[in-house]
Amino acid sequence: MKRKNGYPAGKNSAGKRFLALFVLMTLLLVMALSGCGKKVEASFVKSTDDLGTAKIGVQLGTTGDIYASDYEKEGATIVKYGKGTDAIQALKQGKVDCVIIDEQPAKAYISGSPSLSILDEEFVVEEYAICISKENTELKEKINAALAEIKENGTMDKIISNYIGDSTQGKYPYESPEDVDRSNGVLNMATNAEFKPYEYIENNEITGIDVDMAQAICDVLGMELKITDMKFDSIISAVQSGKADVGVAGMTVTEDRLKSIDFTDSYTTATQVIVVRNGKSDAIADLKAKFYNNFIKDSRWQYLTYGLGTTLLISFFAVIIGIVLGFLIAIGRSTCDMTGKAKPLNMILKAYLTVIRGTPAMIQLLIIYYVVFASSDINPVLVASVAFGLNSAAYIAEIVRGGIMSIDVGQFEAGRSLGFNYTQTMRYFIMPQAFKNVLPALGNEFIVLLKETSISGYIGIRDLTRGGDIIRSNTYDPFMPLIAVAIIYLIIVVGLSSLVSRLEQKLKTDGR
Repeated sequence: MKRKNGYPAGKNSAGKRFLALFVLMTLLLVMALSGCGKKVEASFVKSTDDLGTAKIGVQLGTTGDIYASDYEKEGATIVKYGKGTDAIQALKQGKVDCVIIDEQPAKAYISGSPSLSILDEEFVVEEYAICISKENTELKEKINAALAEIKENGTMDKIISNYIGDSTQGKYPYESPEDVDRSNGVLNMATNAEFKPYEYIENNEITGIDVDMAQAICDVLGMELKITDMKFDSIISAVQSGKADVGVAGMTVTEDRLKSIDFTDSYTTATQVIVVRNGKSDAIADLKAKFYNNFIKDSRWQYLTYGLGTTLLISFFAVIIGIVLGFLIAIGRSTCDMTGKAKPLNMILKAYLTVIRGTPAMIQLLIIYYVVFASSDINPVLVASVAFGLNSAAYIAEIVRGGIMSIDVGQFEAGRSLGFNYTQTMRYFIMPQAFKNVLPALGNEFIVLLKETSISGYIGIRDLTRGGDIIRSNTYDPFMPLIAVAIIYLIIVVGLSSLVSRLEQKLKTDGR
């Protein structure tokens, strides 16, 4: 079959998709390079006295976020970002006037950015502690006793010195004793491994001050340490719900946090600082060097491949759940509408569709993980598959129901007149025609589902998007990892679109 222009439909379509993909990849690269070396004027913020009229960037849920909000009364604008790297990048591009963040991560951020500086004036000095449920007083007392022990014998000082200090870094790596009896169970620790040097990922393992400290505590208590990496603003929820025993992520004790969570004794002191632009330009980095640093060094490309595998796994099972449940709901609703029977069932199905389609997928994911499965130690990948499957089922149900209702009622009557019962008529006459009609919409729903899985990091899943975040937290390069993730998603979506188009074309041909 040929189109009017004389070109084969399949080849022309494939060629256009390839061209579109090439153009989009080129545009992404150009957009990335356009941000390099761009000079932005120096920040007017020179001290805390200037914060009252500034646009302040903070990481959502951190103490910088909490303390910066005090300046809103004076006229300041607080811009909250999910990651510290995003706030720093916004500062470099002139979107904010300064960033309030912890001193050690700030030093790492400015080390490769000549255009940024840290003000000499300290913003606030704070104490880091381990967050723990208010009901878990026994574990809190044990951890406090273990903390006191590792402080007294000098272990805590050595752990900190191994990560902080020009002359001591790397000289005191913590090693667990081999003869520790770990029969006292497992300590589940929630963290956000994007906060170097306290917790970060290196060589595909979570490491840092907080990790070594937690391991030292487990060695004293005779417990095994299990770490879950998640979004920073999900840590307290994980501890409250029992998904984690403790939260260790450079967390400061504040009055607001004490209303919902408890804390152990402090284990170290930290400082919040103000990062500003100094008016200098960042040199345009060599693309080859940036590529090596982001993907080749320490085999960082593996974060993307591992994350891609997790994303595809979640999407696969979610699609199965969505198709099966969606078709069942669609058939059930169509039957109720056409026969007028089973009205209570129809009301239940309508309520399900209303709730699922009326609430964000991220909220549903968090409710299922922290509420529905709060008391069970279930695999987060399974939870995500169920959550996205239930979400997709609602949309698939309405798509398929629309396809069923679009079939002329005469088709039903013809099937019944030939001696087929209702189920057989639906199976052999109605559903094949409805499937052809709704195939493009179903393909679009599968694509949307694939992209929706990018929020899986909120429950500690290392998916494709999270893999890019891990690279960014190590290299402090906001562009190349994001471009890599975008291109991978783009290639998958183009491939899925091509498969759906071919299937649609084949069904049309078979129908003739």
